[in-house]
Amino acid sequence: QVQVVESGGRSVQAGGSLRLSCAASGRTFSSNFMGWFRQAPGKEREFVGAIMWSGGDTYYADFVKGRFTVSGDGAKNSVYLQLNSLKLEDTAVYYCAADSGGTYRYKPISVTGSYTYWGQGTQVTVSS
Repeated sequence: QVQVVESGGRSVQAGGSLRLSCAASGRTFSSNFMGWFRQAPGKEREFVGAIMWSGGDTYYADFVKGRFTVSGDGAKNSVYLQLNSLKLEDTAVYYCAADSGGTYRYKPISVTGSYTYWGQGTQVTVSS
């Protein structure tokens, strides 16, 4: 059974920084890419950023604008999200997700449907 576990969420003041971590495990687990999404109260889940293991390319939502950085270690099935210059509107539950692995076929990396495995989420609260 595959498990995806996020950690690192907490309350922080506006302008501050956080580092979220995510680790996936399971005897059969493999992935081509892992990503981060977030969901604020009353809003739909939205793409934040992702990393493709082959080549290490990273992808970001437009609203990130250089404030967030995705990194990871494919060999350890781990991905990280560095959040800098946090704003009130960054308050949300942040989710880590991974695709189903196997032979890579193109999937849009910013779409929730491209991901098979999801964590339970970690709360990030930004206050003034």
